Amino acid sequence: MLSLVTGANGFIGSHITRFLLTRGERVRVLVRAQSDTRWIAGLAAEFAYGDVREAASLAEALRDVQTVYHAAADYRLWAPDPQEIYDTNVTGTRNLLAAAKQAGVERFVYTSSVGTLVPPRSRNLPDEQTRLHLKDMIGHYKRSKYLAEQEALQAAERGQPVVIVNPTAPVGPGDWKPTPTGRIIVDFLNGHLPAYVDTGLNFVSVEDVAKGHWLAAQRGQPGERYILGDRNLTLKEFLQMLSDLSGRPMPRLRLPHALPYLASVADLLTSRLLGRAPRIPLEGVRMARHKMFVDASKAVHELEFQPAPLPAAVACAIRWYNDNGYVKQPLNIHATSQCAA
Repeated sequence: MLSLVTGANGFIGSHITRFLLTRGERVRVLVRAQSDTRWIAGLAAEFAYGDVREAASLAEALRDVQTVYHAAADYRLWAPDPQEIYDTNVTGTRNLLAAAKQAGVERFVYTSSVGTLVPPRSRNLPDEQTRLHLKDMIGHYKRSKYLAEQEALQAAERGQPVVIVNPTAPVGPGDWKPTPTGRIIVDFLNGHLPAYVDTGLNFVSVEDVAKGHWLAAQRGQPGERYILGDRNLTLKEFLQMLSDLSGRPMPRLRLPHALPYLASVADLLTSRLLGRAPRIPLEGVRMARHKMFVDASKAVHELEFQPAPLPAAVACAIRWYNDNGYVKQPLNIHATSQCAA
């Protein structure tokens, strides 16, 4: 059994790669020639060099592949040229779907986002039956993931064996960039979060997300979406968990949403004058106005997705950041054998 993982040098993709290898499967990873692959350099995976934006580079990567895990994505909340986000997330997904069909791939698991399912305002918990439209998406990243998910759904309607997973906010070791969720953890550990806003996310262990992809390949139905999530927590509750696990103080001040919004607008104007990326992405602030809580029970029932206790994953994330130089005043903790990456 040969599987191809795109985005294998990223947070979710690297954990998918590790999970498949622990099962004894053959794994080929598709990375760009200039990608930073240090976090997967020692893994027993085949390397194929290409770019999902370049259709001609995909045929060789897909040779003899039975299953594709398409986790590659541009998840920036800001880009100097937003078209770059669409080129990777939408055009890249379309290219890979077409190449996989041509190669006779037996299973295609597309890594979407829970953001395609959560409306700006909802009285009930969103689930896989929630139907949104492009106008409901906040920002270029969410719009691109929505459009890419539509490409996957349309391919499934045409008979291609495509299953879609919608991870929530993953936490755990190996988030080297880091992701927006990881940035919350790093900023908290470094004392850069003196206050918080009334928002919330569904959090899940990244290692469970990786296993969830494999479960989707084994048990998922083509054309179906599966939320890979665990616990709905307000930001205050998540920060309290971080405080309990790290010993860092919990911020006490809750800010109205208007203040971060004004700060973000001012930062955006400053960034344009200075020619740098915004430090407070406006799209992220706009997203934070709404709690992204979901009902993730479908994957539990249909895929037998069973997430491990969230605090263990958060503790591993804290240890990993601490041990890899992300914390300016290191904590007196050490990684354990229970933490991967």
